Amino acid sequence: MPCVFPVLAIKVMAFAKHANDRPAHRANGLAYTAGVVLSFVALGALLLGLRAAGEQLGWGFQLQSPAVVAGLAVLFTLIGLNLAGLFEFGNVLPSRLASLQAKNPTVDAFLTGVLATAIASPCTAPFMGASLGLAIGLPATQALAVFAVLGVGMALPYLAASWIPAVARALPRPGAWMDTFRRGMAFPMFATVVWLLWVLGQQSGIDGAAGLLMLLVVLALLVWSLGLRGRSRAALSVVSLAGLVWLGWAVGPNVTRLQESTPGQAVATSQAGVSWQPWSPETQAALVAEGRPVFVDFTAAWCVTCQYNKRTTLADAAVLGDMAGKNVALLRADWTRRDPDVTAALATLGRNGVPVYAIYKNGQAPQVLSEVLSVEEVRAALSRL
Repeated sequence: MPCVFPVLAIKVMAFAKHANDRPAHRANGLAYTAGVVLSFVALGALLLGLRAAGEQLGWGFQLQSPAVVAGLAVLFTLIGLNLAGLFEFGNVLPSRLASLQAKNPTVDAFLTGVLATAIASPCTAPFMGASLGLAIGLPATQALAVFAVLGVGMALPYLAASWIPAVARALPRPGAWMDTFRRGMAFPMFATVVWLLWVLGQQSGIDGAAGLLMLLVVLALLVWSLGLRGRSRAALSVVSLAGLVWLGWAVGPNVTRLQESTPGQAVATSQAGVSWQPWSPETQAALVAEGRPVFVDFTAAWCVTCQYNKRTTLADAAVLGDMAGKNVALLRADWTRRDPDVTAALATLGRNGVPVYAIYKNGQAPQVLSEVLSVEEVRAALSRL
């Protein structure tokens, strides 16, 4: 999934560095797996605890917070600048801190597993919707066991590669290509930052996204200046740090402030007379009571699969034509921000994450479609109305 691609790029580099060191491979594989599994359990425990306290949350809830989205954008910007060669951590950090990564590769692998889970967990919802919906309703011990096994599943490919010699032999050997590969991997990092900025714009508005961009530019200046030598390092570092602090005070609140939700606008489609309307429980109930079939798209800006389905299957001319022919009402339930009504509606379908696609018709049980939609599946479901 796109969410985890940058982290996988880092792991490819780690494999190449230890190509001839089997013990290091195995230790890193175990450490990475431990990081993923423990992070899944921690996220699951936090989710269960908050829900027990009355919060209506679902899987991927961390990306519903502008502060978390902004923090991830900062992290990936720093990683991208490092991969591009703008700075080296050893040049900008105290020597004791800079040597920790080299002295503790297993700790580094563990933290990479934690990072992979934090970034990738929202993208896992399309493949784990039923499992997550089941886990949320189980007793805490059983639910955490489900989360732990899901973590093992996510870490399994890397773990297998680190322990099976045949897989390790298929990996490229260290060489000059690694420097080119490393610098090239900066671009997926920056692409991820663009995506996070777009998500933040949905939550905090254009002012929040612009504020974060300004902070990232000054942050890049700061880390570059820390890598200089002589008087220029001291002068530029002080100026850029002061600018970063001032910007944080001036525009930081715009970045982390969740913009008040406003009623959504209808979104027209390529099919005349067919448009997406904002979802609410009342709107759905009223339309169903009128006898109209209702197609609900439970989506979020940070859900990559949601955006893909929205621009492919749900924009297909044949699908829209069938919806027009059946007089289907189209509703879009946006879960980019925390919304207890959306969370409750997902729970009634046995789901706890997005995407979810459901067709409601008076007198019938809801039809829940696959998370990764196909034109054929949607048209077949519509034909049964």
